[in-house]
Amino acid sequence: MSPQKKWVFDPDTGGIKIPDPVKHDVEKRITSIAKEHFRGKYTRLDIRFKSQFCYIDAYQEPEVSNDWPPVDWPETREEYIERLRNTPIHLCRLRYFGDDRWGFAFYTYSNMKYELSMYPDSEFFGKPENAFLASAMYLQ
Repeated sequence: MSPQKKWVFDPDTGGIKIPDPVKHDVEKRITSIAKEHFRGKYTRLDIRFKSQFCYIDAYQEPEVSNDWPPVDWPETREEYIERLRNTPIHLCRLRYFGDDRWGFAFYTYSNMKYELSMYPDSEFFGKPENAFLASAMYLQ
């Protein structure tokens, strides 16, 4: 007798395409909570949607010491600051499952990729605001 195959739900796969009204709602919700909790910690947010995914990045004004860059640095101080201003801080990727159920993947700089994560309440599904708040540690 062969063992029976069992279907197991994987929160790191699948999802459904995000409808336009949901995109607009999520963008407003993320922007609102960012302003409430992180005003002054970022210069702008980039909230992008692609199929079942929502990507959230932030941009910051760089802090550069007065003696930077070294003499042999390949770009001027102004070029360096402008490059840093335009380099996104990847925060998280959300995966839409419908009915305001979102999977959450935290961007890990150690691996340079999005990694499946649990929300702070130890669930695999939650609200976009809670994913943003958990990943906004990069804005501290």
